[in-house]
This record gives sequence, C-alpha cells and structure tokens, in this order.
Amino acid sequence: MKEHNPDNPILHEAVNGAQSQHTPAKTPKKRDLDTMMNTGFQGTTSSAPHSFPIPKPNLERDFQMSVQLNPKISVGPGIWGQRNWVSFISGHWNGRWGKGTVLPGGQDSQLIAPDLSTHIDATYLLQTHDHPPAFIAVKMDGWRVGPREILEKLEDPAHIDEIDPKTYSFRVYVHMETGDTRYLHLNTGMWVASGVRRGTEGLFIIVP
Repeated sequence: MKEHNPDNPILHEAVNGAQSQHTPAKTPKKRDLDTMMNTGFQGTTSSAPHSFPIPKPNLERDFQMSVQLNPKISVGPGIWGQRNWVSFISGHWNGRWGKGTVLPGGQDSQLIAPDLSTHIDATYLLQTHDHPPAFIAVKMDGWRVGPREILEKLEDPAHIDEIDPKTYSFRVYVHMETGDTRYLHLNTGMWVASGVRRGTEGLFIIVP
C-alpha cells in the first residue's frame, strides 16, 4: 500500500475518507494589453522576484504589391476539399527597401473548404530594379474568409468588382528568401498582409 502524503489534501481525503480543509485557489485577475506592455510580466526564479517589459509590436506599411492572375484551373475535389490552381502573369511591387517586378510563373494552390473559405498557398519570385537585379523568393500563406454569399461573388468575374473589401477578410503571412547580400535582412523578417481581389488582379499591402 502506498504511503499517503498529508501535504496533499486530495490524496489525504481519498486515503482516509476525511474531508480536506483547503482554501481554493484564487482566480487570477485579467490584465489588459496596455498594462502588460507597460509593467511587463512578473514572476519568481528561486526567491528573487523580477519583472520585464514586453515591446509592443508596431505595424507599418513595408511594401505593396499588385499581381495579374490567370483564370483559375480546377484540379477537382480532393480529400481536403476543392483544389484550384492560379498562376501569376506578372506584377509590380514597391516599398521602403526597394521596388521591382513580380516575375511570371508564380502560383497559388488554393484549397476551398465546404463553406467556401479559401486557403492561400502561394509561391512567387520578386525581381528588384537594381543593376544587377536581386531575386527574392516569396512564400505566402493564409485565408480568405467571409459570408458565403460574398465568397460566391468573389468567384464570379462578373461581380467581383462590386464587392466591398470590408465584407470579407483576406489575410496572409509572408516569408522571403534570397542569397543576394544586399537583401540578406529579408531572410529573417516576418510580414503579414491584407489583400483584395479586383478583376484579374490581386492587391496586397504588406507590413512587418
């Protein structure tokens, strides 16, 4: 028989059949974001209390991009949902750290959920206007979601320009990779983007 631990009220009650007399844990107070940012987290390591502030993330426009798209190709229903394939014709971009073109050949492998929410999985190549140019591989991943009737219109070229971008959400996160020494800082960057569809064009505002 295991020896019970009198310091554990639950185990003590289970072994001896006695009601434990312990004070229930207090519910921690909720802390709003501003309080956390200004005062930081507080805790203990050994017996020394400490606190540290947390830098507040700032979202500033870093660059914007416009891409011309080919008509989608339906790959058909798969085990995860309807798969569509959309290729890039061309495009252009500009921002705080440069400008250039989006090269032909990019692609977006879209997965359509039963409620018409669309998962975006795009890869493409940026070329800078430098001499010689730099080439930057981009990976974009995210979702386009909204009311079903709005998402249906987004798939209809006759109605896509009538849709208010505020009626749906098109959000992605972005990673970039390059071996060009002028742009090595992009390899460790993180971006989020907001997008809209206009005709055969995809427009994105991208922030770090």
